[in-house]
Amino acid sequence: MTCNILRFKKIELGLLLTLLLPVCCLGQHCPEKSKPLPTAERILPLDPAVRTGRLANGFTYYIRHNENPKNRVTLYLANKVGSILETDDQQGLAHFMEHMSFNGTKHFPKNELVEYLMKSGVRFGADLNAYTGFDETVYKLPVPSDDPKVLSTAMQIVRDWAQEATLDPTEIDKERGVVLEEKRLGKGAQERMQRVYWPLILNNSRYAVRSPIGTDQVLNNFNPEAIKRFYHDWYRPDLQALIIVGDVNVDEMEKRIKAKFSDLKTPLKERTRTRYTVPLTGKNQFIAVTDPEMTSTTAEIMIKLPELPLRTIAQYRESIIRQLFNAMLNERYSELQRQANPPFFQGGAGIEGFMGGLDTYSISVTAKPGELERGFKAVWRETERAKRFGFTGTELERAKTTYLNQFESALKEKNKTNSDSYVNEYLQYFLHGTAAPGIDYEFTLVKNALAGITLTELNTLAKTASRSTDRDIILMAPQKEKAGLPDEATFIGWTKAVEVENIPVYKDETSNESLLKTQPLPGKIILEQKNERLGLTTLTLSNGIKVLLKPTDFKNNEVIFSGFAPGGTSLYSDADYESAATANLIPSFGAGNYNTTALSKYLSGKQLSVRPFVSERIQGIDGSAVNNDLETALQLVYAYITEPRKDSLMFLGMLDQTKAAIANRLNEPKNVFQDTIRSVLSNNNIRKTGPSLEKISRISLDKAFAIYKERFATEGNFTFVFVGNIDTQAVKPLLEKYLGSLPGVGKFEQAKDLHINIPAGIITRTVYKGTEPKATVELVFSGPFDYSLENKLKMDALTETLQIRLMERLREDESGVYTPSARINTSKYPQGRFSLTILFGCAPQNADKLIASALDEVNKIKISGPLQGNVDKFKAENQRAIETALKTNSFWLGYLSGQIQNQEKLDQIGNYSANLNQITVADIKEVANKYLSDDNYIRLVLLPEKNQ
Repeated sequence: MTCNILRFKKIELGLLLTLLLPVCCLGQHCPEKSKPLPTAERILPLDPAVRTGRLANGFTYYIRHNENPKNRVTLYLANKVGSILETDDQQGLAHFMEHMSFNGTKHFPKNELVEYLMKSGVRFGADLNAYTGFDETVYKLPVPSDDPKVLSTAMQIVRDWAQEATLDPTEIDKERGVVLEEKRLGKGAQERMQRVYWPLILNNSRYAVRSPIGTDQVLNNFNPEAIKRFYHDWYRPDLQALIIVGDVNVDEMEKRIKAKFSDLKTPLKERTRTRYTVPLTGKNQFIAVTDPEMTSTTAEIMIKLPELPLRTIAQYRESIIRQLFNAMLNERYSELQRQANPPFFQGGAGIEGFMGGLDTYSISVTAKPGELERGFKAVWRETERAKRFGFTGTELERAKTTYLNQFESALKEKNKTNSDSYVNEYLQYFLHGTAAPGIDYEFTLVKNALAGITLTELNTLAKTASRSTDRDIILMAPQKEKAGLPDEATFIGWTKAVEVENIPVYKDETSNESLLKTQPLPGKIILEQKNERLGLTTLTLSNGIKVLLKPTDFKNNEVIFSGFAPGGTSLYSDADYESAATANLIPSFGAGNYNTTALSKYLSGKQLSVRPFVSERIQGIDGSAVNNDLETALQLVYAYITEPRKDSLMFLGMLDQTKAAIANRLNEPKNVFQDTIRSVLSNNNIRKTGPSLEKISRISLDKAFAIYKERFATEGNFTFVFVGNIDTQAVKPLLEKYLGSLPGVGKFEQAKDLHINIPAGIITRTVYKGTEPKATVELVFSGPFDYSLENKLKMDALTETLQIRLMERLREDESGVYTPSARINTSKYPQGRFSLTILFGCAPQNADKLIASALDEVNKIKISGPLQGNVDKFKAENQRAIETALKTNSFWLGYLSGQIQNQEKLDQIGNYSANLNQITVADIKEVANKYLSDDNYIRLVLLPEKNQ
């Protein structure tokens, strides 16, 4: 648990938009520490488990020993440097500078940095990464800590990032295309509309003209001296911090930091690092924006508020009050969403973090087509109801219980907290001054604060949050609906009409009934088997259900599980398919004695999740719980299976919501393209094509309910897998009671082969949709596959080595794409099949050339195999990845479930490393020739309409 749980939701209106908070002084260097302060105004201390200091040149560091994951360490270089500091001729260069840090530094010319790290098992993008916001640039480097040479090199890499980028003009020119392609990927309806409303909601502040992605004019034409000037001015030690968390010796790392970073230089003429803000003007503003590719009509009222920092006890307490307020208000909106005829597609309100020294109280709605007035009034009415009458005591108690339970759970996991969580906590502390006192201190603070927070305080916040000034109203809609949008006077009239309504007081309807209508009759464990090698216990219950238990110590307070059996929607005809797929909605109506709203309240404060599902080839239930709530989770499993509920009014409301969601979805080019892909890859099979009103019309609630009950009528062929902090003996009575009591007699079925395969041959489809000059390319190779662990690994190797070459050629050499990818999917049932997909976005005029380059790389692997160095990278990355995965509950649940469903041996994972190490260049060349046929691939391209 980190203090970041208290940060309010961020509105990501731009490229990696981040909050700007005042920076708190550190440790003994903070002059405020010497002043006697009232208890409530006391600055919260920094977690004593982290070593922190500041070098003479101003460089700050944080170091913490943490062994989750073991033999790994994460290094972040944080810079209080973002696009807000750019001059007019530098717009986009803060982000461009981030790119250049990977394209040549003093000790790692050109791409050698990425090359070295990939050979050390660090994945580019997934592990090694960076981001640029308005106010910061942050570099992330996770590396193995059990290899002294790699760890030492990692320190040198961060040192190079801090001040040793070479900024070679040739490399700069090559990277222009990459950054422009990244910018191209973000183009579309949302970006076009944002450019219109952005200056308004940012009150024409500097933030309005400093989007991190920059401008085409600057990116295409800037002189290398401009980026060198930015780097020299702002990449300096007083604006930088190194955060190191992982399985390392803290004393040794501190010595290395002092030796490596003490010589960082500050410019002779140091520029002032101005703290920019978005000013509060007191004005109310209105804007309506439309776009032909917008898929829905939305309205938002943003009421700007002064930002609440998180540095003192008083501020911390106030932040808790805001979180409780948001939780209670959102629960009310959720009830509206679940009613028979929901007044909107989506709606809600809450206090959120914004930017430039501001927070907002935002009220937003996504309306059903033609129902903006109804939808908006519904969301505004809940704000008015809370403002007029406040909340109830039972709502507050539920919110408090849920909030405290989250911290109790975090406290139990404190010695199993992932290093990334700590890194992010200290990152916020350095960049924004956000308190990071540690979970022990924080839990006590939360517990004491919650005890004293009153309903009066929450009701006061409900009255004051919705201010009458500094309101921005933003309407967005499809262009065809422009004529029907309200003007400012009409929209404000809607708010005033609600404010004079006779709104009834909210009634918090709760129940004390038991969850289950009938108590289960426990079964018995009739067989117990042990697998010492895998640490598994397999139980057979008297109704035929098999339960696999894998106790772990990866988490102190987590159990995750999955139950499944063959069948699924494959057993139903095409005519019944839509109803069968809709069986997934049945759990949304509640279970046992509780409808969905009552069930939500019943489960509040409990930390569990249970989700029944019906997929194409299986039906099952996924779940998770902390130890204290495992019995409740199992009760819910029993209730969903034996006592499902049917709610025809709510069902009609859900259908109405679905219709609203798809009404304008084909305005969006990517949706048209995805529908084309589905149709082509499934040979126009009706089950795989995109959503439509015609499909919705086929759905029958009675049929869906009957199919749901049929799929879960016989549990005797079910297998349940439980992984986590399990007391094997203590859990047995619960399994006997809630799983052993399930129906076990009946017809055991197997899933059917529907013969829905990607068609063979060369198929080309080009879709013309959209106005932006951007293309999307998808190339698909597919066919029969000899499924085995060895072959699957070889296909993974083929895919990864191809991905590396696509990055090197399409991105680095040709500067034509931002992130090309190669993805592999292999399956054993219903048939051994594979599909390898190459995907990238680019300029329309470059699509054919880049497709030819991608196919050329495929052919090179077929002719010569991949480079040995790329095979080595694949092995290193996957070996490091499996070492970490084996220490997670989620990996073991997925692995064991997958092996059972594929009818494979459970101990195959023990051979993974050996099989991985045996893969050769010749193996990859062989599978490439076997599966990637020149006369069997599909070419799919999305182009703008003007290219037609």
